[in-house]
Amino acid sequence: MSILENQVAAVTGAGTGIGRAVAEAFAREGAAVALLGRREEKLLDVAAQLPGDRVLACSCDVSSRTQVAGVFERIRERLGAVSLLVNNAGINTVVRGLANIEPSDWDHVVAVNLTGAFNCIRAVLPGMRELGGGVIINVSSIAGKRAAKVAGVAYVASKHGMVGLTHSTNLEEGVHGIRSTVIFPGEVDTPILDVRPEQVPAERRERILRSEDVAACVLLAAGLPPHACVPEIVITPTIQSYA
Repeated sequence: MSILENQVAAVTGAGTGIGRAVAEAFAREGAAVALLGRREEKLLDVAAQLPGDRVLACSCDVSSRTQVAGVFERIRERLGAVSLLVNNAGINTVVRGLANIEPSDWDHVVAVNLTGAFNCIRAVLPGMRELGGGVIINVSSIAGKRAAKVAGVAYVASKHGMVGLTHSTNLEEGVHGIRSTVIFPGEVDTPILDVRPEQVPAERRERILRSEDVAACVLLAAGLPPHACVPEIVITPTIQSYA
């Protein structure tokens, strides 16, 4: 029996990168998977390659509470109540410094990265309580552990916020059997690197983490028995210092 059989998973930012790798891992382990993202064509491409027929592609801007509410109602009707939620949707801007970032860019980054995670958690909470448990995994960043100029002020603040959201979820919802994990990946070779102010050299990209490495951490947290919770997981490439 696959470790996630009979589970219903929702993965945000599922069209590329880490989200896609997580969706693939969940489907291989027997879960029904709802793919959330802004670009429907990307989601449909992922859905077409996943095993099984319990896959649902849902175009959604997680910063919109109206869209989130509608999408999760659709997931519930088609697949059942969500028992696994992975908040992976994340964006950044090219101009990132405190003195230079446009306030509208700050608002957008925080709305997607942090408020988007909150919106999705609120949407699945009633169903998880009815089920008597669930797992919520928030994909943060090393920038959620410590500030870094390369990440920028809005990204750093939003990723730190995901940490507080994770621990508050455990504090308040553990009594309902709901567990939350925050994952702190170091550098990962995903499309978000393309919007850095300075491009990452090809030779470095070859040596940093792959999306599948982070997906393995997500699968670990998702597959634990109901009495076990790992609040935090840090994963870095061997060439990136964490000390």
